[in-house]
Amino acid sequence: MLSLFSHFARLIRPIAVWLGSCLCAISTSAAEPVDFARQIQPLLSTACYSCHGADRQKGELRLDLKSRAFKGGESGAVIVAGKPDQSLLIKLIAGQDPDRIMPAKGDRLTAAQVELFRAWVAGGAAWPDDSPAIAAAADKANLWSLKPIARPALPNVQQTDWARNDVDRFILAKLEAAKLAPNPQAERRALIRRVTFDLIGLPPTPSEVDQFLADSSPDAYEKVVDRLLASPRFGERWARHWLDIVRFADSHGFEMNQPRPAAWPYRDWVIQAFNQDLPYDQFVRQQIAGDALGADAATGFLVAGPWDQVKSPDPGLTAQQRADELHDMVAVTGSTFLGLTVGCARCHDHKFDPIAQLDYYRLTAVFAGVQHGERSIVTKKDSPRRQELLAARGALEEVEKKLKRFLPAGESMARSPIAATMNEERFAAVDARFVRFTITASNNGSQPCIDELEIWSAGDAPRNLALAAGGAKLAASGTLPGYAIHKLEHLNDGQYGNSHSWISNEAGRGWVRIELPAAAKIDRITWGRDREGKLVDRVPTEYAIEVADKVAGPWRSVARSTDHAAAGKPAPYVAKTDAEKSELAKLLAEQKTAKETVRRLAEEDKIYAGKFVQPGPTHRLFRGDPLAPKEAVTPGGLSAVHPALDLPADAPEQQRRIALANWMTRPENSLLARVIVNRLWHYHFGNGIVATPSDFGHMGARPTHPELLDYLASELIKNGWHLKAIHRLIVTSAAYRQSSAIRAEAQAVDAGAALLWRYPARRLEAEALRDSILAISGKLDLTMGGPGFDLFKANTNYVRVYEPREDFGPEQFRRMIYQHKPRMRADGVFAAFDCPDAGQTQPRRPVSTTPLQALNLLNSQFILQQAEFFAQRLAREAGDDPGAQVRLAFVIAFARPPENAETAASIELIRAHGLPAFCRALFNANEGVYVH
Repeated sequence: MLSLFSHFARLIRPIAVWLGSCLCAISTSAAEPVDFARQIQPLLSTACYSCHGADRQKGELRLDLKSRAFKGGESGAVIVAGKPDQSLLIKLIAGQDPDRIMPAKGDRLTAAQVELFRAWVAGGAAWPDDSPAIAAAADKANLWSLKPIARPALPNVQQTDWARNDVDRFILAKLEAAKLAPNPQAERRALIRRVTFDLIGLPPTPSEVDQFLADSSPDAYEKVVDRLLASPRFGERWARHWLDIVRFADSHGFEMNQPRPAAWPYRDWVIQAFNQDLPYDQFVRQQIAGDALGADAATGFLVAGPWDQVKSPDPGLTAQQRADELHDMVAVTGSTFLGLTVGCARCHDHKFDPIAQLDYYRLTAVFAGVQHGERSIVTKKDSPRRQELLAARGALEEVEKKLKRFLPAGESMARSPIAATMNEERFAAVDARFVRFTITASNNGSQPCIDELEIWSAGDAPRNLALAAGGAKLAASGTLPGYAIHKLEHLNDGQYGNSHSWISNEAGRGWVRIELPAAAKIDRITWGRDREGKLVDRVPTEYAIEVADKVAGPWRSVARSTDHAAAGKPAPYVAKTDAEKSELAKLLAEQKTAKETVRRLAEEDKIYAGKFVQPGPTHRLFRGDPLAPKEAVTPGGLSAVHPALDLPADAPEQQRRIALANWMTRPENSLLARVIVNRLWHYHFGNGIVATPSDFGHMGARPTHPELLDYLASELIKNGWHLKAIHRLIVTSAAYRQSSAIRAEAQAVDAGAALLWRYPARRLEAEALRDSILAISGKLDLTMGGPGFDLFKANTNYVRVYEPREDFGPEQFRRMIYQHKPRMRADGVFAAFDCPDAGQTQPRRPVSTTPLQALNLLNSQFILQQAEFFAQRLAREAGDDPGAQVRLAFVIAFARPPENAETAASIELIRAHGLPAFCRALFNANEGVYVH
């Protein structure tokens, strides 16, 4: 009986709907207007939303949103209020076009329903306005930046003789539509100064300017561009831009803000990648999974941000810290490479962009095994640095073999005195499963400390067998309680320094024991109190090192503190003749050099590029609360970027990052190429085609020249992702070569020069400004790579204080890219020029104007010193004639000779106040700070 009733109900439901519609239509036509919410929206939902709703928009038509429905789709206006005969919607649902009858699937609308729509449109098509939240939510799937890149046809323009390459046709099309003409080409001196600063961040030398002016060939400018692109200075300039984006610094941040001495290899890798023109897709992949791609330092990107090294005993706070670390990785990966604010989906679905909260946690699962910290790169068999270290150790052994000839019979060669930094215990190869280090005294009587205990296998390819990551286990007499940075597990975690050390709980005494994963032949043990060289207390001075096959023994001694020479005393070498003394002195010098090489290479073995462990399950967190886990999620990518990336829950840690890197760098990913070419445009012109370089979402700016953006993106992919080709295309365009002169009639139409009717003059960034001052004074040191120099006074406080130094020597005269940059603290002179503090990503720098800037460029100790150096250079190269000095100074500083009035005023200044005062005035001049 129930089945029969259900069947009857299904039969009469369409009839009831039809009758109701007829009655509504009759009632409406006779009396009241059609109600959208009650009569129209239900029909749209039933018949239309499956093809033209939030999930699908066939023909680019959406009917679930007023703002989109009235705009129409590919076929024009769908709803024309008051004009049903001109409304495509009425034609389609009425069947007036037999090839396009809507709805395409399911039952057609009845005649009464069609008349209801017609009456609604004829009456004005009243439809309540979309609320901002509803509009944003419904519009998510139609994000412009997610649409495929389509190489556009070149626009037709009238001034074809102005265009130098395809870029100019897109610029010119917009200018002509606005009835604007472009500026003429900049004067040649201004042009070479502009492009030199732009590509290498330094001023052109007088000889480079003269050579360009003397070159009358048609491609003279192109030759300058090619020279600059090939310069090693190019990578230094553009690496600075990239490091802004990825929030790189050489300290951890937070309240302690301790240094990261091994962070610089990532900076050097970025410089090298830009200089070598590493294809951008490889550049991206290596930063996500460089440990699997032969580029270990590249994963410094993942951990370039701040890290709170002070851990809490509270589980909730610890979980929050870890969630914050992963959030930093996810958010910066999304904004840097995809130009999307993925981090906004941490607590809920993104309010404006098609990023679900689930997507956020799927990306979190990709990075769940990434931890802040240093790792060794020598442990890899094919590592060039490992081979270099092995060769250095071999050279040291050869020297020490020769030294043994000078020892009396029965006497051992004493090792170097015990040091706080690193000590090496060598002995004849012995089999061992257990190693015990027993301490009976320390240098200050307090609890002894060891930051890392390393046990090396014997043979041609030694490796550290003591690492916990390799399966070694620890035991100890006890550990000083109450300190998060002093734990037993720090003894073999592969990290150096006091912040990762073990301290005994007994004054002057203690022991530690390491159980190796398996019995092995060993011949060397290395240890230190603080390999970073910051602390020299708590050093074990009396100790014995023993080995055993079983924990119960018997234990055999392999090294003791007495094997080392007493501090400050020479090792007991004996030489009887002058020839032997000469040879001994030579060998001791070679030994010293070899030890220093081994020490340096061992230190450089560590890179701050993340540590990787297999993670456990990742859960979606309710409102982002780490104490409110919901369902488990699997690693993956953004669901709105197709094809989808879906990985199993137990995917190996490294494979997760490899899969994400490959997914992001697919040519069909419309975001990757668009974002990077827009960044290049932004740095060349001061504004991107999209003015929000890290936000290509709904809340970001819309492109001023969308076709040009897609042209550049397609050109990048076509040319194998080589960025230098895009640089060359941009800076050789007529748009880039324009004069920066302001024309009143053009400014009235486009005050910000967004259409590029002129080249926008720009202020130099802090780094380029400092580098140029050093170049002008003749003191710039162009040494590349390695640890950075410091612009702050030295201190070893537990909570690091960064006090700007006021004395500067040659070690501070390198390019500012090589500064050891602390987080949240800028130097005392150039911080005023909006230098980012690396507290967060900085895709574009603000440009402020303050009195402090002028004061710093006039009165700071740095400027006073460099003005003296510049004056010395002018006197040396131009002689004593003030006129010659002024002419040379203007050419060096501004790439042009002075005007007559400038010469007269400058000579007067020199005679009244001296040559250094004149040099200070040039450093403070507006022309030295801006590029036109």
